[in-house]
Amino acid sequence: KTLLLETIAGFHEHNGVVTANETDITGKPPEERGFGFVFQDYALFPHMTVRENVEYGTRYRESSRDAAELLDELGVAHLSERNPPTLSGGEKQRVALARALAIRPSVMLLDEPLAALDVPTQQALRDDLADILDDVTAVYVTHNRTTARAVADRIVVMQEGRVVQRGTPEDVFERPASPMVARFTGSNVIDLSAAPSLRRILDDGIGSQARSDGSGRSPIDHDSDTDAAPQVAIRPEAITLGDADGDLSATVERVVREDATNRVTLAFDDITVEAFATSPPVVGTEVTLSFPRDRLHPC
Repeated sequence: KTLLLETIAGFHEHNGVVTANETDITGKPPEERGFGFVFQDYALFPHMTVRENVEYGTRYRESSRDAAELLDELGVAHLSERNPPTLSGGEKQRVALARALAIRPSVMLLDEPLAALDVPTQQALRDDLADILDDVTAVYVTHNRTTARAVADRIVVMQEGRVVQRGTPEDVFERPASPMVARFTGSNVIDLSAAPSLRRILDDGIGSQARSDGSGRSPIDHDSDTDAAPQVAIRPEAITLGDADGDLSATVERVVREDATNRVTLAFDDITVEAFATSPPVVGTEVTLSFPRDRLHPC
């Protein structure tokens, strides 16, 4: 994915075509493309001050933004006369963002800009990025699904250099196109051949699975002439624990505290699934699970 970003920026020769606003820019050098690039390792000049780093690229641009204004906007104006080696990781990345924005880029290219930062700094900068990127087209590479969901209007999932799904965050997270996409975005992937209890409920249209239109048909369509059971995906937060009229029983295998909730691993039939619970159940106990039909998606 880094190679793809660098190719878009013009750093590598290639056999394809790069277009921006329906214009072929394949032959343009990087400095003429008008793209801002934010690197994972910051790529700041250590011998220059923060202000000089931000101003560096503006020398070749007719239109640019004031360095002091950008540094203030990103909360690092007080560091303008410092050198990058004296800054923290979060401060360096804010300076790198200011430098990329200073040239008034038509497109921002961001290569995992939060990956090297500690969790609190990631969270703070992610919130700022969501606001900053509202005003500019951006291509943002990340392996972090929380970041992708927080900042993206559209998501493209790639596997081995190929696009396997593209769509809105809701499309990708709620309706994954394959088991790989489902797992990558944090969904449970259930092979119904290993989960006869759930498959029976889906086939019968009973319990919390019944359609609101009364049809009783399963949303998981499969050919009755084949023995191959489909796989379905469901988000952990969609599974409900402890309902009196739950669909099936499962055994609690593990409970892990996560911020204000608990991630619970549950076993039934020959599979395990993960769900969230505000109150942690006891490991080894039996609980009921409910699977909302409209949150199950074939993959």
